[in-house]
Amino acid sequence: MSDLDVYSKDETFQAPAVNDMIDGLISQYKKMRSNIIEIAEYAAGDMGGAIHYFLEGNRGNNGYMPSVKDIFRQGGALAALNSAYWSKALAMTDVLNVMPQKRRDEWFEQIKKNKAPDFEEETVRSTLDSLLSQRHQFLAERVDGIFRSLSHDHVTNIPQGFGKRMILGYVFSEFSFSSTTQCGHINDLRSVIAKFMGRDEPMWSSSQALVNACKHNWGQWHIVDAGAMRIRVYKKGTAHLEIHPNIAYRLNQILAFLHPMAIPAEFRTKPAKKHKEFEMMGRPLPFKVVDAISGFKRDRTNRRWSFGYGITDKVVMQEAVRVIELIGGVFDKNFSGYDFDYDPTDALNQIICSGCIPDQKSHQYYPTPLSIAEEVIITADIQAGELCLEPSAGQGGLADLMPKDQTICIEISELHCKILEAKGHDVKNADFLSYNFAQEKFDKIVMNPPYSEGRWQAHINHATTMLKPNGSIIAVLPSSAKNKDVLPGYKCSWSREFKNEFESTSIGVVIMKATKGCSHEY
Repeated sequence: MSDLDVYSKDETFQAPAVNDMIDGLISQYKKMRSNIIEIAEYAAGDMGGAIHYFLEGNRGNNGYMPSVKDIFRQGGALAALNSAYWSKALAMTDVLNVMPQKRRDEWFEQIKKNKAPDFEEETVRSTLDSLLSQRHQFLAERVDGIFRSLSHDHVTNIPQGFGKRMILGYVFSEFSFSSTTQCGHINDLRSVIAKFMGRDEPMWSSSQALVNACKHNWGQWHIVDAGAMRIRVYKKGTAHLEIHPNIAYRLNQILAFLHPMAIPAEFRTKPAKKHKEFEMMGRPLPFKVVDAISGFKRDRTNRRWSFGYGITDKVVMQEAVRVIELIGGVFDKNFSGYDFDYDPTDALNQIICSGCIPDQKSHQYYPTPLSIAEEVIITADIQAGELCLEPSAGQGGLADLMPKDQTICIEISELHCKILEAKGHDVKNADFLSYNFAQEKFDKIVMNPPYSEGRWQAHINHATTMLKPNGSIIAVLPSSAKNKDVLPGYKCSWSREFKNEFESTSIGVVIMKATKGCSHEY
């Protein structure tokens, strides 16, 4: 069974619109149409001469003044009315989301040039019903449209089918404005991939925010949609896409359905090996949440951040707020906005592109509470000139309290690295357990390692390989480690137990300081 067959059966469709909504729109249209006809007849009569003086007295600075006859031409007004109400009708349904970009372009062209058909009830209902009933066909049309939109000037784009690497041209104008059409083709690709992943689909305009986020780092790869693809954009206007080989294979299956004689067999064969460069990041956020975050902007005073208008879904808003708080946003009730102690632009752009935030369970990320962090720093007793390491830096719960000019951070989450860099930290994006400094050793290693499956033990063991001869490890560890010989050859000091300090977990912790001195409790 082909991918086209899989996504052509047993699909639940959204109704074109609730009947009373269509009825209301038709009623509004008829009333406005009647008004236009009445005004046109009024202006064509004896009152036309008086209307001339309104135009004369109110013409623009450029001096251009249309005639009364032209400004009140009935045909032009009715054409504009038809276009406006067709736009409203399309917005009331999800038809724009299911259309391929080529069909969206055709509709937008009609609306832009005021060539939309008359907005009559029978035409409206039959047109919307017809468009929505073609969902099965639209999946194939999307894939075909993506393939045809690929640049013919780049040899990476092979004519036999989809490869792992693809290039789109004219994604940006010479003034770096994104193209609605080319962003729409990228959106079509993401929509098809979303079906493969069993994920909700993006809104038809969602990928404009994606490519605009990529503009902040021209020429750099950005992970998209939980690792299903990557994208990088260039000032000359091109966008380079890399998609998972398994996805390219499935796209080629659909192309082969449309063009059975044109797609060679090797392009329709599932890849035999796994591809390490395409590591999936887990379940991404719903697209509606990502869209809400893409509208999270700084206010004109450049002080606070807030969400855009139009978010009516409470569940979406709650999840978006959770994401903002997770990357360090603090709500200020007095100004109805969020404060950050760093510039979150890079972190937000990464979330918009990847659709993901660090998963607490997989990364064991639990921010160090300030009360414990302050106790850790007191215990570390960092002196001037001492070189320090924070190997599980997160968003800087400990590192923020350490001297930045003496501290190096290691962090596995790319998003957290963006946050740390924005705060001014010296950070390396790496897995601490597989990282080794060639020559550098540290006086103090301050850490809050992950706990699951005894991972904290591996982390403190690895930390000992990076210490200077008289260095110390200061670590936040689970209470079960207290008074155990966790680092043979080191004498350890232990703090009191801290209970219920970490959000979303009831684990108790202690602070260990591993030194060459005598063991004691404080």
